Amino acid sequence: MNNRKKRILITGAAGFIGSHLCDRFIQDNYHVVGMDNLITGDLQNIEHLFPLGTFEFYKHDVSKFVHVSGKLDYILHFASPASPVDYLEMPIQTLKVGSLGTHNLLGLAKAKKAVFMIASTSEVYGDPLVHPQPEEYWGNVNPIGPRGVYDEAKRFQESMTMAYHQVHGIDTRIARIFNTYGPRMRTKDGRALPTFFTQAVQGRTLTVYGDGSQTRSFCFIDDLVEGIVRLLKHTYSAPVNLGNPEEITILQLANKIIQTVGNSNVKISFHPLPEDDPKRRKPDISKARKLLNWQPNNSLNEGLSLTSKYFKKKVTTY
Repeated sequence: MNNRKKRILITGAAGFIGSHLCDRFIQDNYHVVGMDNLITGDLQNIEHLFPLGTFEFYKHDVSKFVHVSGKLDYILHFASPASPVDYLEMPIQTLKVGSLGTHNLLGLAKAKKAVFMIASTSEVYGDPLVHPQPEEYWGNVNPIGPRGVYDEAKRFQESMTMAYHQVHGIDTRIARIFNTYGPRMRTKDGRALPTFFTQAVQGRTLTVYGDGSQTRSFCFIDDLVEGIVRLLKHTYSAPVNLGNPEEITILQLANKIIQTVGNSNVKISFHPLPEDDPKRRKPDISKARKLLNWQPNNSLNEGLSLTSKYFKKKVTTY
């Protein structure tokens, strides 16, 4: 009788989403191989897993040749700078991890006969002209704008993944992830939600870009992880949106976070909107509901409360 644990490689393992995936697959009795070059990841996110016999970690840049000995059943490619601050500072690394990294890992998946999943993004839709965004929408992206290095890296990543599926028969999954939040986000991430929490906890003025009327949809990390697990276990190879369809303006979010943190003295200031910043962002999750029987369970208020506890602890000791 074969009692071998399923073995899964997770790139970006020390990052926000990647570390939560490591936890979930360890919990689900997998043997997890984590990989991260730590340019944006943090070992503190996974150090609690190091004593376990079912977890191993390799510091490695997947833009370079990737070798993992032994059997691999699944490969989850979640490595990439993922905030505007990151990919504006590291545009070439962002492009390389989406292109060379994806190519290297698809080659590994082919050699290991492993199921391969990429973390794509709602950014493939750019500043959308269709609302909400279904998977069939091709997007409105500026390839040479400041956000283009991330948007196009992810669009190429999808194309490369689908090509390997069609030409080599690789068993692939494409998760188009919308804004996700929760514990382990970096305080200097640069995105609105962690920035607001950091500023509110420190009693500083919250910086809102534009007039704050632009919208986003925020999914709590536990809900996203459940969606990823369900998608991985399905056989659907085309992109699937994973996110929370509850839409909120950035100004409403800022006020909610001030209320959640409980610091009523905090003010809000307004600044010019960055170039190519999407005006609206909301996933159509009809496909995820139908295929995966999945939708987010945590309300924004519940998720913000759990996230607030993390930032209060993290920011005061940062």
